[in-house]
Amino acid sequence: MIRPPADPPPPSPSRDASAVATVGDLSEAELLERVLPLLVRPADRHVLLGPGDDCAVVAAPDGRFVVTTDTQVQDQDFRLSWPSGVVTTGFDTGVKCAAQNLADVAAMGAVPTAVVVSLTLPPETPVSWPEDFARGLTAGFAAMGADRCSVVGGDLGAGRELSVTATVTGDLEGREPVRRSGAGAGGVLALAGSTGRAAAGVALLDDPRYRPGADSALDELARAQLRPCPPVPAGPAAARAGAAAMIDLSDGLLRDAGRIGAASGVVVDLDGAAVAALAEPLRPAARLLGTDPRTWALTGGEDHGLLAVFPQATPLPEGFRAIGSCAPAPPAHDGPHPRVLLDGRAPDLALGRRIGEGWDHFAP
Repeated sequence: MIRPPADPPPPSPSRDASAVATVGDLSEAELLERVLPLLVRPADRHVLLGPGDDCAVVAAPDGRFVVTTDTQVQDQDFRLSWPSGVVTTGFDTGVKCAAQNLADVAAMGAVPTAVVVSLTLPPETPVSWPEDFARGLTAGFAAMGADRCSVVGGDLGAGRELSVTATVTGDLEGREPVRRSGAGAGGVLALAGSTGRAAAGVALLDDPRYRPGADSALDELARAQLRPCPPVPAGPAAARAGAAAMIDLSDGLLRDAGRIGAASGVVVDLDGAAVAALAEPLRPAARLLGTDPRTWALTGGEDHGLLAVFPQATPLPEGFRAIGSCAPAPPAHDGPHPRVLLDGRAPDLALGRRIGEGWDHFAP
């Protein structure tokens, strides 16, 4: 079973000494000497040349690889401190970096193989922060089932705010990539992982009424935002099982299901009972904050579960559960139509967001 990474071990005496230092006190070479050993994992056959040269060399056994990149910027994608009093650690950011990149590779049906990471650090950043980031990144690989993934290089730079960019490659193992555009009418929409939990978590972190440590159910939701843990092996498993379409569920169920619908020319019909089941674990946070948990289940992003469409007669692979189906799209001459329905109708606008809306980096 996929479980979020546990807290790192308490600092050793040697780490206590480094915790008072900042990255501005060290040269780039000295900082690399501290961080690189924390990124070392067992060598994989895909890594022909790892860190230490101008470039890494990564094998592509079937002549192709998938590649993705993602950036986290302080105060845009994560906060160092929250109104609830929670502090985002380097370990948290490392786990989240692993999650959002590995899930993209898995959503193509590929196995993650290599990562390069670029860190931009203000000079006043404690040295312990990039050290903990490295620990969180590798802990994320392990917890998410990315056993063949290794850090092969990257870059360190100085700047006014923390920024993390990672690029990940993946091996298709001879299969065709699973795209968003392959879903057909009658297909079964299925989910591996979760949705809405990270959105509930960010709402808690952003509210002083949440008191960390007072309620384990709320703490678990907060961790889902700080340390999402997608089921990475489910992506290749879905591809082997014959998934027709797949997407990383990072921007909300309505938005990402709508992307499958638009790319495939179908309408996705979500099952109301399945959405209610997804919303059920969110109720403790909804009670505290006075909201409808279905809003998070339908529009909340950053859980990085995998949303896939399987042909109707295909047995679902382990870890997937059916949450809807695909229907033919109305003819274009009938005018605009929603790409996502809930029990055959457009979702209730009273849930707080118009249909299809989810996370958008450039929205107000």
